[in-house]
Amino acid sequence: MVEDVPSSVKIEVDLSFAIADRINSLMTKKGLTKKEFALSLGKKPSEVTKWLSGQHNFTIRTLALLTNFFKEDIIILRNT
Repeated sequence: MVEDVPSSVKIEVDLSFAIADRINSLMTKKGLTKKEFALSLGKKPSEVTKWLSGQHNFTIRTLALLTNFFKEDIIILRNT
């Protein structure tokens, strides 16, 4: 069944989990719980849980919010 999954979907899943891992790593680095992090952003803890699940479809606006909050890149684009 995995062979039948389009490569674009595999890339999407990989990217989603990479973003979730990056957010979790930055939260840990700052010593923030999900609740503290959510409150700092004016979000509900359930939304942060969704972000960390690896199944959230992030908007550019949310990625910019997170980049601004952490003062570190969430994603790094490379020129090919």
